[in-house]
Amino acid sequence: MERLLNFMGAQIHSYLMSEDARDQADFYVESLGGEIQSLTTFGEMPGTPEAMKDKVMHLALTVAGTNTLMISDSFAPVSYNRSIILALNYDDESEARTAYANLSEGGESKYPLALQPWGAYYGEVVDKFGVTWMITKQ
Repeated sequence: MERLLNFMGAQIHSYLMSEDARDQADFYVESLGGEIQSLTTFGEMPGTPEAMKDKVMHLALTVAGTNTLMISDSFAPVSYNRSIILALNYDDESEARTAYANLSEGGESKYPLALQPWGAYYGEVVDKFGVTWMITKQ
């Protein structure tokens, strides 16, 4: 148990690999509100080949309040699967509906945002980049 206590200050942040990190980050800022906090390109590192200089090595943004999301350009095709889903929980139904609608643009609605038997609103969408989002309003 002592080993576990040493790690209680850690935080988990989502880190997405992308085929176009800048475009994906802009989409999330527009869809969920927020801003890009930092952006580092591979070109800022010594010895980077010319073809890679403009690629994003690390991009951090805040979305939907104070949530941190990180994105990096991938040098291989990106494929997201259902093993990992990003979940957003809202206190306000209108905000949840707006986020759901915005993330749906160009994507796919998996489950419409609707009141569920357990008393919360729930919906699931796959955005145009292939990332699955669960949207809830408690």
